[in-house]
Amino acid sequence: MSRYRSLSLSLSVAKVGKTSLIMSLVGEEFPEEVPARAEEITIPADVTPEKVPTHIVDYSETEQTDEVLHEEIVKANVVCVVYDVTKEETIDKIRTKWIPLVNGGAEKGSKVPVILVGNKSDLRSGSSMESILPIMNQFSEIETCVECSAKNLKNISELFYYAQKAVLHPTAPLYDPEDKQLRTMCVRALSRIFNISDQDNDGILSDDELNCFQKSCFGNPLAPQALEDVKTVVWKNTSDGVQDNGLTLNGFLFLNTLFIQRGRHETTWTILRKFGYDDSLELTDDYLYPQLRVPASCSTELNHLGIQFLQKLFEKYDVDKDSALSPPELKNLFSVFPYQPWGPDVYTTVCTSADGFISLHGYLCQWALTAYLDVHRCLEYLGYLGYPVLTEQESQTAAITVTREKTMDLEKGQTQRNVFLCKVIGPRGTGKTAFLQAFLGKSLPKQKSSTGLFSYYTINTVQVNSQEKSLILYEVDVDTEFLKASDAACDVACLMYDVTDSKSFNYCASIYKQHYMDGRIPCVVVASKADLQEQKQQHGISPAEFCYKHRLPPPMPFSCSGPDAPTTAIYSKLAWAAMFPHLNGSDLSATSFWLRVTLGAAVVSVLGFTLYRAFNRQK
Repeated sequence: MSRYRSLSLSLSVAKVGKTSLIMSLVGEEFPEEVPARAEEITIPADVTPEKVPTHIVDYSETEQTDEVLHEEIVKANVVCVVYDVTKEETIDKIRTKWIPLVNGGAEKGSKVPVILVGNKSDLRSGSSMESILPIMNQFSEIETCVECSAKNLKNISELFYYAQKAVLHPTAPLYDPEDKQLRTMCVRALSRIFNISDQDNDGILSDDELNCFQKSCFGNPLAPQALEDVKTVVWKNTSDGVQDNGLTLNGFLFLNTLFIQRGRHETTWTILRKFGYDDSLELTDDYLYPQLRVPASCSTELNHLGIQFLQKLFEKYDVDKDSALSPPELKNLFSVFPYQPWGPDVYTTVCTSADGFISLHGYLCQWALTAYLDVHRCLEYLGYLGYPVLTEQESQTAAITVTREKTMDLEKGQTQRNVFLCKVIGPRGTGKTAFLQAFLGKSLPKQKSSTGLFSYYTINTVQVNSQEKSLILYEVDVDTEFLKASDAACDVACLMYDVTDSKSFNYCASIYKQHYMDGRIPCVVVASKADLQEQKQQHGISPAEFCYKHRLPPPMPFSCSGPDAPTTAIYSKLAWAAMFPHLNGSDLSATSFWLRVTLGAAVVSVLGFTLYRAFNRQK
């Protein structure tokens, strides 16, 4: 059922005036001649209170069969059952015929909402509600009852307003009238909303938090007296709804129950839809996955808005203020998710505290990894956390920066990117996993004492030219020389061979020639297990000669077997290579690049000294 379209079906026995009601609404005057059945009528959105198009279908017992009626009931969003307020027998028909006909075979929770319409109120001095109330109590699908008059146009527009309201703000998904309590899905949705709105994580909505919530959902904060009145109502009706002058989760749930019981369920629906829920109380795709165009050669990163939001969220759930999230704190942070987004491999993907918990640095790195590798999943996560509501942004895309195309970086000779992907490629047993874990500061002895599975990804920050950049290492799990082109794509390739295995470098040479020799992706060769006795490689030329021939930097030795944390120099060099891909062309090797960086610094020093001497002479 779409909330952007309302289809109303009118039912009744003959001579109660249902067709007159429809024609009075459309013509705004009582018709002198009334047909047995009105044709289907569409009321445009701009003339309806809720701004949605409404299709009104009339039914006639004399002209239509039961089969046609059942087909119309299936299509209807709401059914208006019309009775004559002056005739008790038409009221009895509601109970004995019409309600069973509409929802007789429907399951609990999936019944079509019904509006009771008492016509010809101009012919009766009193109200028929005394006879109607027992019926309303018996049938939970009855939303409301309206007494009207087609002749003098009394309550005609109100009738169709309530019909639309039953469609746009249905009671059934929210509330079980038989049990007189909120449904499970509604409690789950409202609990998520409460947790998001509880910005200091103390389990209570303070006056400031309530006003922030009120402004987000309804546009304006509550007046101080109105705020106190709300808390007074909750306090009088619950034992634990108000604590420390704030609203608890139970108080928040009670308040919404009260709205629904008093016929103000549009208030609860306004809240739910602000936080992304549809009529089935599921978060909509439009909310979770807002459109974001990312060209093929661009990447995605969290910008300062996204980082500020996530850092504030970290501080909210870091209850003991130790700058790390323990497993219970992390679980509490993700309580607004329908599932746990981070698996146990996160502890081998990012840096952790001395206690093995997710540090703030590691937490932000994991988010940077998600934003880079799967931006749509990142948008989904930010949606669960309530980013657009809490930050007053149109969508989660405000937290993401799409970098410029890589070809432009190459043309300009510089990059604006802050996150780079390095693929670590080498034959099995080379030590790629140890290389990834060493990036997190873990020596080989510490790695061996770790429990659980190692991740294929690690991410950390490195300093490059006094700038902090994030480097992602990805271990390409291959044991053959047939690497797919997609496996080779990255910002920098780390070709790793084992110095103790005489056949190891053959693999690196083959991969380089197949995928990188004629491309523009920079490559760095790493000689792993450099603390052990080196074996002569069986490749035609040595690794150093191969690098010289192909204008690559000489192989960089690597070992993490000692007890101390491994050096970060090799990772900084990888980030350097990723930042300056334009220097990887055929006219300029990576070796000459490093040489020019060094010579450039020397030239600046000499020039500075010369200028200093010249300045002193002038003095």
